[in-house]
Amino acid sequence: YGARAGLLREGGGMLHFFLLVSRQGKCRLSKWYTPHAEKEKKKMIREVSQMCLSRPQKLCNFLEWREYKIIYKRYASLYFITCVDKEDNELITLEVIHQFVEVLDRYFGNVCELDLIFNFHKAYYVLDELLIAGEQQETSKKTVLKLITEQDSVCEDGTDKDMQ
Repeated sequence: YGARAGLLREGGGMLHFFLLVSRQGKCRLSKWYTPHAEKEKKKMIREVSQMCLSRPQKLCNFLEWREYKIIYKRYASLYFITCVDKEDNELITLEVIHQFVEVLDRYFGNVCELDLIFNFHKAYYVLDELLIAGEQQETSKKTVLKLITEQDSVCEDGTDKDMQ
């Protein structure tokens, strides 16, 4: 376990969902850690996306929404949006977002929206290495990159054997 695993709040906190949304409002990645009906998910994505996209850049990245807190950060043309309980630590959640972005950047070499569109499965894999059940499990970027690289080589080996 990483040094800050499960520390979104004392006693452990968790993300309810993690979204990547383009400036145009298109959802590029959505990972849900609490169950919701598909119709409700779409409604939540639309609501939260509109709230974040319509806010001026100079305003705070924390919003109260329903019985939760929305914490988001914009990087280039993408908004990284999370939903946590009201008691959870905003700064640690921002750090989780930043760590995800840094790992994506190192893996893709200056990640852009197209990387995520065409390699969405790899973006999910990176997120799954960082978070399990909505809680941060690995804080080492180096470890996550090593695991992803190993997974890539396993996939490539399987593809090579299939072609022979």
